[in-house]
Amino acid sequence: MLEAIHHVALICSDYARSKAFYTEVLGLKVVHEAYRESRDSWKLDLEVSPGVQLELFSFPAPPKRPSRPEAQGLRHLAFSVSDIDATVATLAARGVTCEPIRTDEYTGRRFTFFADPDDLPIELYER
Repeated sequence: MLEAIHHVALICSDYARSKAFYTEVLGLKVVHEAYRESRDSWKLDLEVSPGVQLELFSFPAPPKRPSRPEAQGLRHLAFSVSDIDATVATLAARGVTCEPIRTDEYTGRRFTFFADPDDLPIELYER
């Protein structure tokens, strides 16, 4: 039945700022970008890994969605990394502040969080 996650879609408040964050700061590769005039909306497909994409959308005046504390709906977006210390250091050099690294009490894996330009919580989870 279900095989894998194909994509995750995000609506951003400032398309140019989010595009720069996800491509320049996080290093995701642009697969396709299109302006949809009928919706006054940009759609940007970014490759996270082979076969997995992150879609960024812009819409005029999107309503804010509650994010914290623990609002119903999407809790956070998580990316796996092989070296969390190196990833946190790279992000810090690019102006991104991460929370202190913690250890998952059930798996023993290390993880941390930071926020995207719209304050969406993003997790780094060490493989």
